[in-house]
Amino acid sequence: MMLKQFALLALLLPSLYSHAAPVSAEARDTASYALATYPEPMIASLARMVSFNTVAVPNLPLADNPQHTGFKRYLAQEAQRLGLDFQDYGYVVVIGLGKGAERVGVITHGDVQPVDPSKWARSPFELDRTSEPGKLLGRGTEDDKGPIATALYAMKAIADKKVVLNKRIELYVYMAEESDWEPLKQFLQTHTPPQINITIDAEYPVVTAEKGYGSIKLSLPVPAISQSPDHPVLASLTGGFFGSQIPEDARAVIEYAPASLEKAIRARAEIQQGMRYTFERTGQTLSVKARGVSAHSSKPEDGVNAISMLADALQVQPWQGTQAADMLSFLNELVGTGIYGERFGEIAYRDGFMGPMTVAPTVLKQNGNALELNINLRRPQGKSSEVLHQQVMAAFEAWRARRQAQASLKVQIGEPWLQTAAPQIPTLLGVFEHYTGIADPQPVAIGGGTNSRLFPNAVSFGPAMPHTVYTGHSEHEFMTEKQLLLNLQMYTAVLIELAK
Repeated sequence: MMLKQFALLALLLPSLYSHAAPVSAEARDTASYALATYPEPMIASLARMVSFNTVAVPNLPLADNPQHTGFKRYLAQEAQRLGLDFQDYGYVVVIGLGKGAERVGVITHGDVQPVDPSKWARSPFELDRTSEPGKLLGRGTEDDKGPIATALYAMKAIADKKVVLNKRIELYVYMAEESDWEPLKQFLQTHTPPQINITIDAEYPVVTAEKGYGSIKLSLPVPAISQSPDHPVLASLTGGFFGSQIPEDARAVIEYAPASLEKAIRARAEIQQGMRYTFERTGQTLSVKARGVSAHSSKPEDGVNAISMLADALQVQPWQGTQAADMLSFLNELVGTGIYGERFGEIAYRDGFMGPMTVAPTVLKQNGNALELNINLRRPQGKSSEVLHQQVMAAFEAWRARRQAQASLKVQIGEPWLQTAAPQIPTLLGVFEHYTGIADPQPVAIGGGTNSRLFPNAVSFGPAMPHTVYTGHSEHEFMTEKQLLLNLQMYTAVLIELAK
């Protein structure tokens, strides 16, 4: 019964906040001032932030990571220069404007995802304004250093104009959002967060629901049998970079590969959309490299999954006798080239507000003697985690029995999140409607998970426009200058409306 009530509330939620509040003259005037005064200083600040490689380093504490500590020092210097106060709590820094018992929080993060420098025209840690005019390319420009710079200069404009605030504004910058939420959870056990919060780590107009994050991890040991050397052998199958990125690269190595097999694989690969293949031959060994399009794993529709596509291209004959052969069977039988889990037993479903379950293989690698595959799930409300876990295991066990494969599976199912009571939603919708001209905006759901879940009365507000490709986590991350300036206006206006 509770699940049904939750689903009904989600369907009704957009209509509960259909009225967009008007934007005050003071908010409009201050936003215009920010736009006229701070574009170049804001972009310069973003460039400095991008220059810090704030990717988490395994087994290196934040306090010992010079890139993370240097980034925080820069934020402290920037806050002081802009006339804002600064507090360092270790994993969290808070930059504030004004005083008052009531507070408005702006939630961001300063860490970024890993990056492959070879795929960038210039260093991903150097803000690139020239390779693609009109775009600001660099790791973190959209996720989440661009939003941090925008919020800082929105606060600066408000201070310049001496806007009288009834609430204090606090910008929270968390330094491990992409890798570990536990330090933030511990911080919030002793720190009282603001009463009203917006997360600027997603998309517009207002995000009131997020799918649950899940993962399926398949492990295959070395099989007991081996393929006869007078037949083609799938010796290796690998791909992907990190768990929350749609993989751009995948590679297969085939031993004892006749020319006819290569021709068949080429023919199947040629009919795929959005893929590029490279075939290299050394004697009887054939290497097949697949190049797709990386994207955030919460939006697999924005990418082209190289692992899935390569597995499909290799589906020109039966494969046996190796870990890679078993893995190929699993990928083609249970995953395929779709993104909604239709082949994976009964796990596919959708919710009227949150949308469909998505299923995306993201990393396929050798780990010691085991070949391991990570599959990223983004699940809406509508099924319990227990039912979904049972359905995943049932599909796996059926495949394992058919294949007679030695294999193990670990499943982690996160919970979807729905915000039902944030009072600031009409204000956010009003600002978005005023500055974009998009009439009657409504709350939306996303596949990603933000720190909104951890803060009271929190919803996400940008920085990405609806129906555009979100470039965070991709190897082509950028924010357009036009969007950055639009965000500056909207964030300035929103903070005034919420803090007045």
